[in-house]
Amino acid sequence: MEHFHGDSDTLSGKIIQNAFLAQHRPQARHSTRYPSDFCALDTRSVHSFQEHRLRLAGTSAKWLNTISTAWISSSKQAYISCNAAQGSSVVSSSAKVDFLKLQNGSDIRGVAVGGVEGEPVNLTEPVTEAIASAFAAWLLNKKKEDGWRRLRISVGHDSRISAHKLQDAVTLGITTAGHDVLQFGLASTPAMFNSTLTEDEINHLPVDGAIMITGRHTKLFLEVDLELLLRIKDGEEEERRPSHLPYNRNGLKFFTSAGGLNKADIKDILERASRIYEDSSHGSTQELEQASKGEVSNVDYMSIYASDLVKAVRKSAGNKEKPLEGLHIVVDAGNGAGGFFVDKVLKPLGAITTGSQFLEPDGMFPNHIPNPEDKTAMKAITQAVADNKADLGIIFDTDVDRSAAVDSSGRELNRNRLIALMSAIVLEEHPGTTIVTDSVTSDGLTTFIENKLGGKHHRFKRGYKNVIDEAIRLNTIGEESHLAMETSGHGALKENHWLDDGAYLMVKLLNKLAAARILNPNVGSKVLTDLVEGLEEASVTVEIRLKIDQNHADLKGGSFRDYGEAVLKHLENSISKDEHLCKAPKNYEGVRVSGYGGWFLLRLSLHDPVLPLNIEAPSKDDAIKLGLAVLTAVSEFPALDITALNKFLQQ
Repeated sequence: MEHFHGDSDTLSGKIIQNAFLAQHRPQARHSTRYPSDFCALDTRSVHSFQEHRLRLAGTSAKWLNTISTAWISSSKQAYISCNAAQGSSVVSSSAKVDFLKLQNGSDIRGVAVGGVEGEPVNLTEPVTEAIASAFAAWLLNKKKEDGWRRLRISVGHDSRISAHKLQDAVTLGITTAGHDVLQFGLASTPAMFNSTLTEDEINHLPVDGAIMITGRHTKLFLEVDLELLLRIKDGEEEERRPSHLPYNRNGLKFFTSAGGLNKADIKDILERASRIYEDSSHGSTQELEQASKGEVSNVDYMSIYASDLVKAVRKSAGNKEKPLEGLHIVVDAGNGAGGFFVDKVLKPLGAITTGSQFLEPDGMFPNHIPNPEDKTAMKAITQAVADNKADLGIIFDTDVDRSAAVDSSGRELNRNRLIALMSAIVLEEHPGTTIVTDSVTSDGLTTFIENKLGGKHHRFKRGYKNVIDEAIRLNTIGEESHLAMETSGHGALKENHWLDDGAYLMVKLLNKLAAARILNPNVGSKVLTDLVEGLEEASVTVEIRLKIDQNHADLKGGSFRDYGEAVLKHLENSISKDEHLCKAPKNYEGVRVSGYGGWFLLRLSLHDPVLPLNIEAPSKDDAIKLGLAVLTAVSEFPALDITALNKFLQQ
């Protein structure tokens, strides 16, 4: 293959763009070459293009290691498509797409499957292909000191029903641009990042960049902005969560060896993708370069990744082969991508895993939301621990970048408790270090970290990327930090390249167990529970989401963000006049106030026209007093819907 030199940004963009155009030009003005898979089928039986091709050919997928992209492209014509009248219409690749609306912070999110009223499909295969091509161009520009060269990019996905079709689109976008793809199949998000670091020439590793196809569940609350989310100790009230899942959604996350991309990078990629997509719809082919197409290889990377986790636990136990022998550990993968943890991590370490549940991937998530914050999910793993008399329960989210645990007594180790547990482990290894968390962590956690553990608690903003980036920043200015963690279950350690890896967090717990069992072979999860003794916990925890009506006249043509900031400023001024309340002396997000034995935080959502209100208090009466203080101030803003707050106060 001919190599080019010079301005790699211009050149790589031109090569990738024109290769993409050549692929799309014959049908660009009519309809996409992808079949419609939005028809009324049983979504559990949807298979990838590749699976259908191999069935037709009578070939086992296991025999196939390397597939030529040309064969993939031509064979897609053999895929039996549905009658478009049965579902959504075939999307025209000439349709106007606002790519920037697909940005969600440092991720890309969209609707990939039709069938939900009011949610048109915007993450189509042509759109996804353009984004993948744009990522290749962006990545090549990042490595411009090497000139133009053939890149290797890994692609993995979670269990969502649109995963295979998006994987095919991503693969085509990259290979058409002349770069190679390593398909990992079902994978975890942390594993995708690790593939940029793993040294393994036989499996073509490390890769230059990685793409994870995952939608996760961070948008669940968009459907319930006015919903009151209430937890009261001893089960006085149930926490209400949305009963459905956004099975129709999906998205993309990107990695290089430096970590996940930031907001500016995603915007750059989407702008490039928009230009590629727009040009393809007009059939532009000027200055077409004859770049050879890349190849596709299947790699069982999850086995490679899991073997490193196994080695870490063995090392903590003095290189004992089966340091967890005799321990009964059950896993709940929630039908996401975390099922590997049983066969590839726990069993090789000697653990008993009977009773583990929902390990098979199922994009309809029929059992519960794979979310360590969800009450139903935590109840499921707690029940599994009890039913099997297990020593420990472990639960993952869909793409395994979040996790939580349950001890043998059924005590949940998530949210503030999990941060406290991880802080105890990290501060044993790094005394005095700073623990960075998101803004909704409790006052009790601060007291625990600083007074009992001897560390420093740096409460920052919501958003796992914000928390991780702040920990990295503190290290650059001389303040040592080894743990960055959100109440959502995202946790990143300095020793693990600041990657939020749910499996690695659980390995840290297993390390503690394994080391303790060297001294006492009969020790169980109590060794973990004992580490969080003394953590003060509120009896009442409330989250109320107050929505800003963007069409209300009170906004006077301004943005919801400006309006929200005005609400916060007014609240801040009101609090200063109340002798029972005290504003937090150091706060980085919203207005945080202590009083009546508890605290509240009102902040502006990172992406949406919503003001989330968090309240923690020792009793319901105290929580209501804090809520009334907020209500008094925000009632003066008619564009703010306070229905949920009133509902809570009237209970």
